[in-house]
Amino acid sequence: MNRKLRGLLFTVPGIALGIISAQSCSAAKALPGVGDLAKQCGLVCPDTGVADGNASISGIASIDGFFSTCVDFQTTATGITDGIQGELDAIAASVGAAAGDSADLKAKLAAKIKANVDGSLTVKYQPPECTVSAKATLQAQAKCDASVDPGSASVKCQGSCTAKAGVMVDCGASAKLSCTGTAPMLKCSGTCQGECQLDAAASCSGTCNGTCSGNCSVKDASGNCAGSCDGMCKGSCQLSAAATCSGSCKGSCTYQPAMAMCDASAQAHCDATGSAQVDCQGTCTGQVTPPMAKAECQASAKANASIKAECKPPSLDVQFKLLASVSGDAMGTATFQSWLEGFKLHVSNILAFKAKLDGLASVGGDLGASGEAAIKGSINAIGDLNVKTTVGVGCALTELPKAIKVVTDAAATLTATGKTTVDVLGSVGVS
Repeated sequence: MNRKLRGLLFTVPGIALGIISAQSCSAAKALPGVGDLAKQCGLVCPDTGVADGNASISGIASIDGFFSTCVDFQTTATGITDGIQGELDAIAASVGAAAGDSADLKAKLAAKIKANVDGSLTVKYQPPECTVSAKATLQAQAKCDASVDPGSASVKCQGSCTAKAGVMVDCGASAKLSCTGTAPMLKCSGTCQGECQLDAAASCSGTCNGTCSGNCSVKDASGNCAGSCDGMCKGSCQLSAAATCSGSCKGSCTYQPAMAMCDASAQAHCDATGSAQVDCQGTCTGQVTPPMAKAECQASAKANASIKAECKPPSLDVQFKLLASVSGDAMGTATFQSWLEGFKLHVSNILAFKAKLDGLASVGGDLGASGEAAIKGSINAIGDLNVKTTVGVGCALTELPKAIKVVTDAAATLTATGKTTVDVLGSVGVS
């Protein structure tokens, strides 16, 4: 501190500033001359808070790291709810329903299906995979707690940890090594996802594009099967989920290698068994546990894993039987199938949003409760306080309940959006 400022602090206004900062940082603004000086020196609370997207509240890295997570939680929650609503509105437009009216959307969807389908739709899909970058999680935690070294630390992954292609991986005793990529000679000894070419007739758990020895739900203009086949399929089978492929797997194959290393073109991943956890420095599909850090940073890191998760839209296999009046009309068949492709795309995107929504909603309550306790504990442990830290602590305590409300309100919105989504999609057989 320079001499002039040190002198000012020992004048009457200076003493007042020190007293006020320890009691109520915002009150300094009311004193003539003191407020301007305090503001110039960073000794007053900011004009905006977490609700306005500002996380720079206290000037203390670990505490402001928590506030930053609250801001990110609110922003991500808003993005998810807006994303889901946008997809629902797009479906509504395709059937002539009013945007934002879930009851009207359900009624118009039911009418659309009834006018074209004999019975109901059956929608099959593999649950969306949500992955979290271990590196991003560690970097966020290191920014909050300087004692965490992202270069040497690793997160614990309960699920599947994926490494970079061609990297030697030691999964340890609690996990199994698997490889995902193009199958050697296209012969998949594990499970295939995507297209399975069937040169010989075989069962197809998906969409059969070719000949079907049994009943085919949809046929193209040439009379070939282009839907689900309850008999044997010959041609291309677009798998609705990862499954065995008795032909050539032209999609992605997941298999266990004969040797303890994957092919250079394949991704290696360690699949933890049961409730076990595996050290992960790549991406984790499952539950992430960051390394130990300050309590407030630990609370933030757990929430950040869900905030930064990337969820991939799944492929859908929609099985149905067209009404005879529609299947006999080439234009009617083409019109419905065109609508169905758009519907599938929107539903697939919604399912990805919903997967991230579920993960985020599950940590919302914990972020609020554990974060509040951790911040108060951190403040009690700071020890000797200088004037600036005293002001920062006062600002943090003032902002804390507001930040918690931001999180709880966002979590409540997520829950409501999730219920609406389940209600609408459930009405057409998507669960």
